Amino acid sequence: MTYFERTGPAAFLPTDHVRGAWREDEQHVAPALGLLTHLVEADHAARRTPEDRLAVSRLSFDLLGTMPVEEVTTEVSVLRPGRTVELVEATMSHAGRPAVVLRAWLIVRGDTGARRGSPVEPLTSPDDLPTWRPDDVWPGGFITSVDVRRHEVEPGRATFWVRPSVPLLAEPVGPVARWAGVLDIANGMTVREDPRTVAFPNVDLTAHLVRDPVGDWVGFDTSVTFGPDGRGLTSSVLHDTDGIVGGLAQSLTVRPSA
Repeated sequence: MTYFERTGPAAFLPTDHVRGAWREDEQHVAPALGLLTHLVEADHAARRTPEDRLAVSRLSFDLLGTMPVEEVTTEVSVLRPGRTVELVEATMSHAGRPAVVLRAWLIVRGDTGARRGSPVEPLTSPDDLPTWRPDDVWPGGFITSVDVRRHEVEPGRATFWVRPSVPLLAEPVGPVARWAGVLDIANGMTVREDPRTVAFPNVDLTAHLVRDPVGDWVGFDTSVTFGPDGRGLTSSVLHDTDGIVGGLAQSLTVRPSA
């Protein structure tokens, strides 16, 4: 089974693996982000030769509302065409109401291998971290579909690796889209407060990439911060088993139940 089944040229049906985590009758947004990324890349590939294709540099998602586990429709449009830089927008809607909007920057590739470098240290290998069961904290089919290896320093601070066990779609999906389909999990893998007493959903997600990821494991070095007036931030450095891939930020609305 996959996260989504294609029901038309621009329509998709989520499966039970998309359920949760704040409510099991709603979609976990993570697979939706992967689907929109895949559609942006597929649209780009259809308009360009392999030699002229650009690389995804930024994925910025605005989460406009929740979605039930029902059929969704999608739309892709090029906002800023260009030979070396493009801005592409993709929207997912349910029952005619937009729920997720992606704006993706794509930029020309070049040979900067001789200048490659970062002060960020690699993460400990997933083989050297203990397995952790996120379904002890969160409900839903999406949470049970992922393999997690984690080292928690303290509540709100952890390094962890995530590997989905379910394909996004029953069609070829590139490495960036596969990765995008798990990025939203960062906000729930090292909670500062019990989600049964404090809600802290994110209203957006922005990822910046310095290269395409490799392999199935997505690595996170994550910190969660709650401010004094209802705002919060989950920030992560993203890794694969070869090293740093980019960065991730999620704006939180923090809502204690008492």
